[in-house]
Amino acid sequence: MLLRRGLDALYKLGAAMAALSLLGIFLVMIAQVGLRFFGLHLPGADDISAYLCVSTAFLALALTFRRGELIRVGLLVENVPAGPRRVLEVMALSAAAMACAYALWWLVDDVLFSLEIEDVAQGELPVPLWIPKLAMPIGASILLIAVLEELVTVLRGGTPSYVLAAQARAARGDYSVEG
Repeated sequence: MLLRRGLDALYKLGAAMAALSLLGIFLVMIAQVGLRFFGLHLPGADDISAYLCVSTAFLALALTFRRGELIRVGLLVENVPAGPRRVLEVMALSAAAMACAYALWWLVDDVLFSLEIEDVAQGELPVPLWIPKLAMPIGASILLIAVLEELVTVLRGGTPSYVLAAQARAARGDYSVEG
């Protein structure tokens, strides 16, 4: 139970940081518009917005995955009997875990390389690039944890949370996420 609460808190923390990044984009854009009204310019606004956009996307991945709101091609998986469906689900989650781990490896490598060579943004604001790049491996690591959790759930014979979430939406008559 403690592990469940901890994992849920981790996924919600990632989503909360994504929400803060989205709020940051909004604030930068509002500041940019307001300053233009006075003939002023916000240095690095485009770069900051781009960094925050990437941060928003990566940090929200795990909770989005768990809620079944990521794009998922279930045409085959959803139309086979339970036994083969479980095998397909294990294969898909295993492939997803390997892809997440591979991406995480290279994202960490990229951050460390940027830190090592003291890579700095070429825009108006000389930001050390390892700082905005950190959101990518953080988000990818949280997503990897979520995928591994779902894999363990399926291996134990349980139903993945994204399937339960889709079923709950369907029971409410909400097909907004389904495709």
